[in-house]
Amino acid sequence: MAFYDYSVTTRNGEEFPLKSFEGKVVLVVNTATGCGFTPQYEPIEKMYETYHEQGFEVLDIPCNQFAGQTPGTDQQVHEFCQLKYKTQFDQMKKSDVNGENSLPLYKWLKEQKGFEGMGKGPAALAMNLMLKKLDKNYKSNPDIKWNFTKFVIDRKGNVVARFEPTADMKKVEECVKSLL
Repeated sequence: MAFYDYSVTTRNGEEFPLKSFEGKVVLVVNTATGCGFTPQYEPIEKMYETYHEQGFEVLDIPCNQFAGQTPGTDQQVHEFCQLKYKTQFDQMKKSDVNGENSLPLYKWLKEQKGFEGMGKGPAALAMNLMLKKLDKNYKSNPDIKWNFTKFVIDRKGNVVARFEPTADMKKVEECVKSLL
């Protein structure tokens, strides 16, 4: 299977085929409304505003698997994003990204780009310490480690990069921009 063969469910319960994104650069991100990384919505929205007309899309998949940081209904999540961050891209149905109930899309994404580390800096160090307490073998599996893990998909549907939540958003933008 390839990226365009999958679909996700919209917050209104409708099937959304990823074939709709064919020929576009896509940022796939598992989000949360109550996380220390939630302010990343701001640079993501800025990228959307800047590059959307050049063929950039955001696939926002809220997830409540990490410390319950995405409470509320799908509609409440959407309203939060619009009011607080003025997002113009939609939020999909809240979904799992790990475990037996994870979206098939996420199983495929993790097969394409596994976990390569949190990087450097204070946030990365803090995440590594927290993750080690939750799973001493966290480095050896491809699971999504936390909210705001990002995958960049090129115009042909290939996964070209995975960015952990601790990654510099400027590097994410550079990657997206290089594909447009």
